[in-house]
Amino acid sequence: MFSKVLIANRGEIACRVIRTCRRLGIRTVAVYSDADATAQHVRLADEAWPIGGSRPAESYLRGDVILDAARRSGAQAIHPGYGFLSENADFADAVEAAGLVFIGPSAASMRKMGSKAGAKILMQEHKVPVVPGYTGEDQDPALLAREADRIGYPLMIKAAHGGGGKGMRIVRAKDEFAANLESCQREAKNAFGRDRVLLERYVEKPRHIEFQVFGDRHGNIVHLNERECSAQRRYQKVLEEAPSPFVTPELRARMGEAAVAAARAIDYANAGTVEFIVGQNGDFYFMEINTRLQVEHPVTELTLNLDLVELQLRVAAGEALPASLVRNKSVPADGHAIELRLYAEDPAQNFLPGSGRLTTLRLPAASRHVRIDGGVVEGDTVSIFYDPMVAKLIVWDRTRDAALQRLREALAATEIVGPKSNVEFLERLVRHPAVTGASIDTGYLDRHLEEFLPAQAEPVPDAWFAAAAAAVLLDQEAAAPLLAATGSDPHSPWARADGWRLGHPGKRVVVLVQAGERVEIAAHGNGGDYTLDWNGKQARVRHALLADGAFSAEIDGHARRLRAGVDAAHVLLHDGQTRRVFERAAAFAYRASAGGGGDRVV
Repeated sequence: MFSKVLIANRGEIACRVIRTCRRLGIRTVAVYSDADATAQHVRLADEAWPIGGSRPAESYLRGDVILDAARRSGAQAIHPGYGFLSENADFADAVEAAGLVFIGPSAASMRKMGSKAGAKILMQEHKVPVVPGYTGEDQDPALLAREADRIGYPLMIKAAHGGGGKGMRIVRAKDEFAANLESCQREAKNAFGRDRVLLERYVEKPRHIEFQVFGDRHGNIVHLNERECSAQRRYQKVLEEAPSPFVTPELRARMGEAAVAAARAIDYANAGTVEFIVGQNGDFYFMEINTRLQVEHPVTELTLNLDLVELQLRVAAGEALPASLVRNKSVPADGHAIELRLYAEDPAQNFLPGSGRLTTLRLPAASRHVRIDGGVVEGDTVSIFYDPMVAKLIVWDRTRDAALQRLREALAATEIVGPKSNVEFLERLVRHPAVTGASIDTGYLDRHLEEFLPAQAEPVPDAWFAAAAAAVLLDQEAAAPLLAATGSDPHSPWARADGWRLGHPGKRVVVLVQAGERVEIAAHGNGGDYTLDWNGKQARVRHALLADGAFSAEIDGHARRLRAGVDAAHVLLHDGQTRRVFERAAAFAYRASAGGGGDRVV
């Protein structure tokens, strides 16, 4: 086994690899860009080396600089993570040429998957089912039009080189083909430098099901069951789970055999994923092989009680796969696991990526049922230069229904303040009938996105305003003794937070901002008993308590309990289904007057 490994990546996956290495007693070397000088993967590694500017092209994509860091640090192997250089065959060759071990498949295996057209031909030769289509090099538009007629509509035009949903068009009728072909070729040329396309039959309402495969350098190749990734938006995975609720034991056996055959076709060693498109009747076709560890690998780990990074390290070090995996054609799944990705993005603005400081980051506590794979902590900054993922939230339980409920509870305990996040979108996702009923297909989210987004200007019930105001009052009262202790007289009545003033009835003003609206709430009382007045409305709050992340109180004769997070800037309340976030504002605001002075606004 290696004694020192360099991780040629950043963020969540770098932290993930470091954790396994530490458990195995392997020292780790991180690399970092200018933007990542204080990042968590840098702090977690045993040592870290700078590799250049903030943009990926200036740092994480500079294989020569990363290799130099590996040599200088004395690392024996390089783990590429995913993204960046993980599927770069030239980099894998350079690592081997430098006398180091690349913890992944060989460059030759990668190159066989570098072209979608070439990969499809290779799979056909090895009896792996492929979607009927055209993969030839002749790109004459007239020939492509004839081939499209032969395949039949609907069909898909796909860039032969590339990925990430770019260079793809669905054509549903003959008269739409020419315009879509020209558009797809232009996009492929701009994105990948080559405009070659392939044609294939379009499977209506398909499911995306992938098989984890693993090979060693002793001739063993196995599959480790499937993951379903059908919940997608614009070809990007949103929810992943294992096992697939769609796959029967018989279908699993057939797809597993095809996955192993696909891996053997390229002499595969280490971790990889064979991706299939699956029709509603169970017909399945090869899509591609991802020649690396996948972002969603934790759901396989939780259902099989395996550490796939440890297997990667052992196979790269020359060990054979465990005999228990090799002798079994299928490893029984233990329970059900689901993964979501928490992103700094704004679903209301077409999922615009966000950036900025995470002023609040509350995640559920890790347990047997909840796993958090993250690369940032509260106070860190989500950079504009990289993928805005905050963390991966993975849950496990005995059944799918139980896992979904674990996921709802975990999301309810999640709070991200700073950049916008997709938490509320994910909460709607895991309650949607298409997800709970396991009927979602790869295009469902794009066809019905409005069902997963909050309605505009949803009215906030009065009880929520009362609860938020009471939570603020309790937070102020809890903080007052600490502030008083820093003064000269901690027992002074002026230090009390109940609105006491000499000769003046106790009154405090709490200002909350919700959906841009400023609401001023006058409060009388203290210690959990308050009368609240705002906008001609009144609420009576009794027995309020804020403790251990929960708010409980009787509001107008109705007792309730809410999850709660309160800080100097925000109040988060959650009733298990609905999330409400209120901004806290100063009771007195000031605006400049025409004369240059300040007018106080109460």
